[in-house]
Amino acid sequence: MLVAPLRSISQNSDWPRPPACLPANRLDDPPEGVRVAVAGLVILRQRPGTAKGVIFVTLEDETGIVNVVVWRKIYEQFRRAVISGRLLKVTGRMQRAHSVTHVIAEEIEDISGMLDVLVRGEQLG
Repeated sequence: MLVAPLRSISQNSDWPRPPACLPANRLDDPPEGVRVAVAGLVILRQRPGTAKGVIFVTLEDETGIVNVVVWRKIYEQFRRAVISGRLLKVTGRMQRAHSVTHVIAEEIEDISGMLDVLVRGEQLG
């Protein structure tokens, strides 16, 4: 079962990160509107009927959670990754509203193939 090993690795500061990804606990550092990349396990996908086609994705990395907003146009472009990805890399713009930080997705990459690396605890090359 993968749940236990992932939980124990998520506590490890040496958790392998895709290149150029900002950890969740550093999302307060960049200014509003700057482009960032984040990566994490998909822990929640929401598509409220009142959101006019917007999908909200919550990612978790070793330091916390990342709220991602996926507009309809981006969803259509990266549909497969949004629907089936278990580990995603998201590149987008920082947005802060009402003390909540979001990444507004511009690109979404399914990096679920890296889960085996996480479970083994190896560093990415």
